[in-house]
Amino acid sequence: MRLIITEKNDVAKKIAGILAKGAVKEESHFRVPYYLFDDAEGEPTATVGLKGHIVQVDFPPEYSEWRKVEPKSLIDAPLIKTETAKVVVRTVKKLAADATGLIIATDFDREGELIGLEALNLALEENPKLVRTVRRARFSALTANEITRAFEHLDHLSEPLAWAGEARQDIDLIWGATLTRFVSLATSRLGSQFLSVGRVQTPTLALVVEREKERRAFVPEPFWAVRVELDSQGQKFSAVHKEERFSDEERAKAVFEKLETPGKVTAVKHTSRKVRRPAPFNTTSFTSAATSLGFGAAAAMRIAEDLYMAGHISYPRTDNTVYPSSLDLREALGVLSKGEFGREVAQLLAQSALRPSRGDKRSTDHPPIYPTDSPRRNDLDDRNWRIYELVARRFMATLADDAEMESNRVDVAVSGEPFVARGNRVVHAGWFDYYPYNRQKDLELPLLAKDDLVELVDKQLDAKETQPPSRYGQGTLIELMEKHNLGTKATRHAIIQNLYDRGYVHGNPVEPTEMGVKMAEALQEFAPRIASPEMTAQLERDMDLISVRERTKEEVVSHSRELLRQAYGSLEENRQQMAAKIYEGITEDRVLGVCPKCGENKLRIIRSKATKKRFVGCEGYPECDQTYPLPQRGDIIALDELCPHCGSPKIKILGGRRPWILCLDPYCPTKAEYREKREARAAQSKDTAAGKPGTKAAAKKTGTSTKSGTTKKVAATKKPGAPKKAGTTKKTAATRKAAAPSEDTPASPASVGDKA
Repeated sequence: MRLIITEKNDVAKKIAGILAKGAVKEESHFRVPYYLFDDAEGEPTATVGLKGHIVQVDFPPEYSEWRKVEPKSLIDAPLIKTETAKVVVRTVKKLAADATGLIIATDFDREGELIGLEALNLALEENPKLVRTVRRARFSALTANEITRAFEHLDHLSEPLAWAGEARQDIDLIWGATLTRFVSLATSRLGSQFLSVGRVQTPTLALVVEREKERRAFVPEPFWAVRVELDSQGQKFSAVHKEERFSDEERAKAVFEKLETPGKVTAVKHTSRKVRRPAPFNTTSFTSAATSLGFGAAAAMRIAEDLYMAGHISYPRTDNTVYPSSLDLREALGVLSKGEFGREVAQLLAQSALRPSRGDKRSTDHPPIYPTDSPRRNDLDDRNWRIYELVARRFMATLADDAEMESNRVDVAVSGEPFVARGNRVVHAGWFDYYPYNRQKDLELPLLAKDDLVELVDKQLDAKETQPPSRYGQGTLIELMEKHNLGTKATRHAIIQNLYDRGYVHGNPVEPTEMGVKMAEALQEFAPRIASPEMTAQLERDMDLISVRERTKEEVVSHSRELLRQAYGSLEENRQQMAAKIYEGITEDRVLGVCPKCGENKLRIIRSKATKKRFVGCEGYPECDQTYPLPQRGDIIALDELCPHCGSPKIKILGGRRPWILCLDPYCPTKAEYREKREARAAQSKDTAAGKPGTKAAAKKTGTSTKSGTTKKVAATKKPGAPKKAGTTKKTAATRKAAAPSEDTPASPASVGDKA
């Protein structure tokens, strides 16, 4: 039997369906599914999917107690590997025991190669003879043609590429665990409130904070602009004074008052320019485009992964922006023509030759992202369809003509003052017809010639001021990370998400919290190497050198330990100052505004020691006893504005699909409807608690369920005082969040600190 190991179960199932000559039989071992079939040549075959990494790197158990272990000791601590999905491991070993051949079919990238090597080593533990049969299947789309081609042209596993992935794992664990523990212990932020620090996360945060500091340091300068509205034979258009910004208000007013007579055209200029087609999508340009449509970077990549697994698009993690010659573009268009884009595709196929656009990044692992199937709009939910449509339209745009625009400029003298009107129009739509997201709207001017007269319809004097540099959107931040070589195509979106999850940033465009600002400032001041992109970028380059055998994993990991040791020494010397600076930011984030009752003290977020619930209270307590309730979920952001109805501060709640803006006062007139609904629910709950017939409470007393109008016996409730099983702990949302893995700080008892 030939064994094929994939990264996920869905891929194993799809490959089985493509390669099977006849029926596919699904079986399971410890509830882990695998698929049995005969391939086209009649050879018995099994496919099984892993769950990503089934082996993780960690510190030995004796390093798991945060308070008892000095963080510095983690720098040189030994590393061990532990199995994370034991039932999957057992299933792989069971199938390997009977296998006569082994094919690794995990994702074709650094992480996929490492996952494949992990699976190979486990299989060889059970059946060493497989070592002579191991082959690697590499594919970029889950389509019949691509999978068939991959299995007809099997390759070898790249151990150096896997070693590079292993080096990243080791380095991220050592750096993330050491620095996270140090900062968390120094600021007494343990448990679910720990403060994470990472070799990629922290320089990324520093980029966001540097832009915010530029904005805060920016001093706006006033200026004035003079505009006129003109009319030529009934067609109105606007023009701006040639001196676009007047720094002197008096001069601007003098020009404005002077404007009385009709205008005279002094010059007309028409310029044609080409708007080049966009390059094919790689991961960075895709996430940037998706975020411009309102998607978060992490959400966009999650949807792209789902579309890939469903066979709708090619592999979404790629640096490539050049279609390989092996990709049949006409065939890909033919597939696309069967769906919603038949008319557009027909126009492209009518061309005598397809000449795709090219980007400036070329790699040999995966092609750019392109559609591999043609689902109908009704086949996908709205968000998935919008991402699929984005990919499909980008693909078509790369095969269309360049667009052509005509830019028009008309110079007009009004009362002796020079004004300029600008317009543009599309002469040849080209790729605009396929990819409307970036299309400029036509702004047409009247057909005018020199010395033509135009009527002065209106004039306006605008008082304005210069604006600070804008904050980075998630897409722009990913592009900036790529520029500085921070992270990889597969990890950048997750790094940004981690900044949100840890409360360092909020909103999109990305705005740092005060805690995020102070964290970045503290590390830049006391350990600048940690917050610098240069050090992390060099480590990324070193890991790339491992994959081509120019450096060894051991050399790179050892060098990274030495860099960390130097940075840690600086932190240790300034522990108290660093902690004070970070805690200053934490404290500032809890302030929501001035108390409207006493008018002197600040309102602050407080967590009750008795109930553990958060609320807002006045710092002037007990002299001022003003309090407000708060939602118990979501991050709270002060908006620095007051409710016009009740005068209480307004806040923004983050955590759901959309931000929720509200004022603090529960008795604000704007909340009357909400209060009525809440009181009605409370009354209903009171009736339920009284055990009225037909209620869930009454059903519970009789041991029955009323769901869907049926009467169903339910399990009896546990008697009061029943002892808990030894060693068990109820896992709350907070603990789950604390245990969630990040790109920089892998989750495990030793690294994240479940026991802290």
